[in-house]
Amino acid sequence: MNDAEIDTATKAAISELGARVERTNELLQRMLAEVAKTPSTHAIFVDAGYVYAAAGLLVTGTEDRRSFDLDAEGLIEAFIDKARTIFADSRLLRVYWYDGARRRIHTPEQQSIAELPDVKVRLGNLNANNQQKGVDSLIRTDLESLARHRAISDAALVGGDEDLVSAVEAAQGYGARVHLWGIEAVDGGNQAEPLLWEVDSQRTFDLDFCRPYITRRAVTVYENEGAPPPSRDEVRFVGAQIAATWLGERGRDALAELLPGHPYLPGPVDQDLLIEAERVLQRSLRGHAVLRRALRDGFWQHLQAQY
Repeated sequence: MNDAEIDTATKAAISELGARVERTNELLQRMLAEVAKTPSTHAIFVDAGYVYAAAGLLVTGTEDRRSFDLDAEGLIEAFIDKARTIFADSRLLRVYWYDGARRRIHTPEQQSIAELPDVKVRLGNLNANNQQKGVDSLIRTDLESLARHRAISDAALVGGDEDLVSAVEAAQGYGARVHLWGIEAVDGGNQAEPLLWEVDSQRTFDLDFCRPYITRRAVTVYENEGAPPPSRDEVRFVGAQIAATWLGERGRDALAELLPGHPYLPGPVDQDLLIEAERVLQRSLRGHAVLRRALRDGFWQHLQAQY
């Protein structure tokens, strides 16, 4: 091949290479145009247990759900509005509301939340001590799945448990940005430091934000407070009745968890027992230590007889 032929071949190769580069640029421009047309998407992941505890303590001074009412619909709408402001060029996929329930059966309150538009309720279990089980793994599964399938670009996570670190890492590994939202702590902090270190941004909601959605419940006053108190046998019988209902609702697995602590009851169980007994007896047992012991005795005697 002479110099003229080499020169012609080189020019042809350069021309072909240029054409390929031009076609590649056209494809890239089309892809970028399509990406520009596709809006980014965000979702909100709410650990309800954290919200109840942190907001209840901040507004009413107690974490006990039975002491206050939470306007979940109003709070969820407030979260959506806040996300709309922060992620101005993004659309909402949905709000995920994670809570616990006996045997994962929706309570009336959880059912009403599930019926809200753009809200999906996901339930973990509650053990004998009213502690949530499985909620963190549900959050991780949803976060990771949505990020892996590019269904979301941003995730607002309302929670504080250190176990959520793995969920954050999983979502970030697929390119999603995770923003941690929290409730102002009364003293110290209510979110794990490793979680704070891992997320892409942080935001805290203060008392003024939370106050409209928390209402303290009125203290029950019984009409027969002036009557003689019930006998110990009567209270013990009521304790056994409540134990039968408790066992029927929670099952033998919950009983197996409870028995090693005998003769002591976990705080949440003891409070549930007291409140239900006062409802049945239609009088307060506060300040009646002997009667409260009789109540616990009746409760334990029935459970031990069934084991």
